[in-house]
Amino acid sequence: MRFVGRRRDRDTLERAYGCRASGFIPVYGRRRVGKSRLILEFLRDKPGIYGLGKQAPAAFQRREFLRQAAVALDQPLLASAEFPDWGRTLEAVVQAWQGERRLVLVLDEFQWMVGASPELPSVLQELWDCGWRDSGRVLLLLCGSYLGFMEREVLGARSPLFGRRTGQILLRPFGYDDTVEFHPGYSVSDRARVYFVCGGMPHYLLAFSDERSVEQNLMEQILDEHAMLFREPEFLLREELRELERYSTILTTLATGSLAQGELARRCGLDTRAIPYYLTHLRELGYVARRFPLSGRAPASREIRYSLEEPLLRFWFRFIFPNQSFLAQRGAEPTLRDRIRPELDAYFGGCFERLCRERLPALYAHEGVAATYEVGEFWDRQVQIDVVGVRDDHWVDVGECKWGSVTSVPALCAELEAKVRCFPNPALASIGRRIFTQHPLPHPPQGPPHIRCHSLADLAALPAA
Repeated sequence: MRFVGRRRDRDTLERAYGCRASGFIPVYGRRRVGKSRLILEFLRDKPGIYGLGKQAPAAFQRREFLRQAAVALDQPLLASAEFPDWGRTLEAVVQAWQGERRLVLVLDEFQWMVGASPELPSVLQELWDCGWRDSGRVLLLLCGSYLGFMEREVLGARSPLFGRRTGQILLRPFGYDDTVEFHPGYSVSDRARVYFVCGGMPHYLLAFSDERSVEQNLMEQILDEHAMLFREPEFLLREELRELERYSTILTTLATGSLAQGELARRCGLDTRAIPYYLTHLRELGYVARRFPLSGRAPASREIRYSLEEPLLRFWFRFIFPNQSFLAQRGAEPTLRDRIRPELDAYFGGCFERLCRERLPALYAHEGVAATYEVGEFWDRQVQIDVVGVRDDHWVDVGECKWGSVTSVPALCAELEAKVRCFPNPALASIGRRIFTQHPLPHPPQGPPHIRCHSLADLAALPAA
């Protein structure tokens, strides 16, 4: 597979490798975001040892690391060496390197290594402080998928490694503007549809081919029991979590919409005192996020909701998990036709709202807005506003999103104006109006008030913010 994007991240690694001093860079981010692929691409022309952590005993992991080192360093004796701990293992490997270039040491899936060897962060601290840092011979990359773990055990103030990193890379999913490289043959709308299903995860985007329709890709890559993505969400959760039944119940419930903590517990049949435990783990994995109505004032705790943010998980728990029996009995095409297609446009409408919020910063950059801002949404008992941008130049943008066809521009403008009147506007800021649509409006709205209109093609043409 060809390597796409990540130029800034690759440049960060190249600069660290080109420095005279040793480097220590944690590389972390959600599973499937491309961390390992980025590192392996970086290692192509460099001396390096790639150690992959596993849920296995520490001695097994050390032996495997030594076998990797024996091949990478052309030191066959390392493959049969035995060391009682990670300290002497790593020290022996670095001493065995006799080359003039810097040696790259990669400890991937670091959380599994530490699970088997809790002392490993302290071991690395001692090695770094007592030799590696001043030697200029080592570039240490610690890679992990569990965000909470990496922030606590590597980056956190209580970690033995705190303050020693020379840089860090939080690898995020690709933004919407980056995904065009994956499917250049698709229309703007079809690229958005793929983004709504796969998000910015390169592993998932590469599974879809622009030589087939989006629906064909859904049948072949997600609905087919032999397809790569058919059980991908289950595999993700099994690798990271226990009590899968409860997590699946929570995710299935959140796949239909964001909910307050108490309501989520009620619908899932869970004790309200237990639900924070599960939500904390899902948030640390980057799958679930806290949301609150954005108005310019601090939200009350009762206003906070939780939403399923990972696109493939959201699609899978919305359409695949509840229909597994139907899919097993009837097959992919009937499941798509009878259970998914009738609701797909409405589902994409909610995804389009997320995309419009994602692209508002790029709109601000394009329009020359110099103010700082927050982007979100607003809701209360009276109204649901799809897009809100609260800026510190005493300006608020209120936006309405329409993925489906617009039959009446005046009616759409009236709907937006009604929502503007319901917005609390505690700072008494000026309010701008925006309409976001999949296709350009046939007739621009007549003011006043002035309304800015943005089609999907307009959003796609914007450079990244």
